[in-house]
Amino acid sequence: MKFEKEIVEDLHRFLVSIGKMDEKMPECPDLDEIWPAIKQAYLPDGIREFQDYPMYSLGSIMFVGMALAKYWDVDWIKYNEEGGEKIYIRLRDAKGFDNMDDHILADVLELDTEKSEEMSKVVGECAARVLATLNRSTIEPGTSEALHAYESCLHALYTVGAAMELNALGYHMTPLNQA
Repeated sequence: MKFEKEIVEDLHRFLVSIGKMDEKMPECPDLDEIWPAIKQAYLPDGIREFQDYPMYSLGSIMFVGMALAKYWDVDWIKYNEEGGEKIYIRLRDAKGFDNMDDHILADVLELDTEKSEEMSKVVGECAARVLATLNRSTIEPGTSEALHAYESCLHALYTVGAAMELNALGYHMTPLNQA
């Protein structure tokens, strides 16, 4: 848990520094609740890709978090009824796992080419930061501890991706009683 918290804090500081998030991260309990189903559906794809494409394996879940935040904003009752596993499978199968980022950027978030490229760079930097943290750790690859660390990385990226999209959608955590 401490490992995950440190990752979230690092990513949050980075995203605040480039103007992609406010000092207070938006929170969304609905997206937290659906995470276990998303994780179970994502793990087989993510683990398979991690060996050869660790940055994509890590970054893709951040795009998924962004997509879920958009769905939450649009019509959460409808999407939540579908369930996390089905949502993930639909996102993945629209253009395949290798092109899921393009699908989310263009078809879900509806970003133009310039904004898509910018967002891809931001997600790439976040994935690189997480991978560097993972590589600096003393966790032995192939162990249950390594799996738990990978899951913590995924959860951190999903959470930050969702928070970044909520921020982009106009959800800003500011006090209501400003003097």
